[in-house]
Amino acid sequence: MSQLNLEEQEQIEQIKAFWRRYGTLVLTLLTLVLGSYVGWSQWERYQQGQSLKASAMFDELDKAVADRDTTKANLVFSDIKARYPKTLFAQQAGLLVAKYQFDANQINEAQAALTWVSDNATNQEYQAVSRLRLAGLLIEENKLDDALRLVEKSPSEAFEGLVADRRGDILMAQGKQPDAIQAYTQAWKVLPGSLAYRRVVEAKLGALGVEVNVQTASAGTGQ
Repeated sequence: MSQLNLEEQEQIEQIKAFWRRYGTLVLTLLTLVLGSYVGWSQWERYQQGQSLKASAMFDELDKAVADRDTTKANLVFSDIKARYPKTLFAQQAGLLVAKYQFDANQINEAQAALTWVSDNATNQEYQAVSRLRLAGLLIEENKLDDALRLVEKSPSEAFEGLVADRRGDILMAQGKQPDAIQAYTQAWKVLPGSLAYRRVVEAKLGALGVEVNVQTASAGTGQ
């Protein structure tokens, strides 16, 4: 019994010695770990809260668009991009309000909304869509160099074919038919055969006297 007590006493002394030497370090590390966990949890809750609030504002914008309330739609979009610019709902809101503004013949406002999405989107798909639509508006205004610079920015891989098609439109408007044919051919090659828009690209090439086929697409030229 006395031997057991002696061993226990030695273990206790060892534990005391450990804590005298390393106790402060252990407590500091525990504090940092717990602090990081609490901070991360608070950040997650904050992000969720931001997303929920942005979602409610997007619903409000959607209703304003459905009601064709232009003033309210513009105000809600200004509000959501000011308060929750990093949320996906803000980026969706930019695309939605830009389409509504375009339909309402508010071209400058639509360009501004699409530019905001292009510059601020964290989602590559939303960014690509905004640039394609904005390039279309710039073509209508004959701002062809601006449109070309826009589509030459690195696109999302999923939009490669549509970007090539838009580039073809710009090059045609610039009178650069051989380059436009090459761009359209690239678009035709990249777009899935099941996608209906591929036939639109094929029609553009046909109007330019180019009959597309596997060999044409592989060559990457329209000749």
